[in-house]
Amino acid sequence: MNDEPAKVARTAVQSNILHGRRALVIGIANEHSIAYGCARIFRQLGAELAVTYVNEKAKPYVEPLAKELGASIFAPCDVAQSGQLEAVFEQISATWGSLDIALHSIAFAPKEDLQGRLVDSSSEGFKVAMDISCHSFIRMARLAEPLMREGGTLLAMSYHGANKVVPNYNLMGPVKAALESAVRYLAYELGDKHIRVHAVSPGPLKTRAASGLKDFDVLLSEAIERAPIGELVDIDDVGLTAAYLATPFARRLTGMTIYVDGGLSIVA
Repeated sequence: MNDEPAKVARTAVQSNILHGRRALVIGIANEHSIAYGCARIFRQLGAELAVTYVNEKAKPYVEPLAKELGASIFAPCDVAQSGQLEAVFEQISATWGSLDIALHSIAFAPKEDLQGRLVDSSSEGFKVAMDISCHSFIRMARLAEPLMREGGTLLAMSYHGANKVVPNYNLMGPVKAALESAVRYLAYELGDKHIRVHAVSPGPLKTRAASGLKDFDVLLSEAIERAPIGELVDIDDVGLTAAYLATPFARRLTGMTIYVDGGLSIVA
């Protein structure tokens, strides 16, 4: 794999275009997380960070990364637990008083529902997946709105399975489709506040979350073979795109689903 383009891209971010911006990143689990790649690029571009961890079990993996990133705020946030997301925003309000970027990179479905057929999914499993993977983004937007007094950028992570059938993606396909629809409606509703909303749709990545999908290694191999660029994307590629969407360069873009997949999504 030729790493030269990635080196060029990483060199290009050694600027301060996000200097003075404050960014919340929800969803870092470890150093392989998409959210970590985004946070790292935000930081390299000069943003101040707030980083969350899902629970005490995850904290030892996330805390060293938060320290490495110089995060000003480090707080627990399990969106399934009442009040935790609200507490994060209360801390942001008390510490910063404003917010410019909020990135949502979390998704969950019970294993039996995720790995089974959609037609066999349980009502409760579907509700849990929808609440954590989609509605929590809407709640995040509601909490961010009053802090983005001069505008801002809201970002959610999606996947191609929201629009096309990807074998073994199962329950998460309809859930991610709902997330992308929510992005469009939020973009419409918040546009007059100069708050821009996007979904970022990475190609297959080796993350802990993805490892729960059946035959994921096959999906990775097929992605390399079919993508026009012929390479897998990495978390820095996703971070560079997320950062671009949060800069003035993208000031007239909103409500879009941006694919970061080496062109995989254009191939039949």
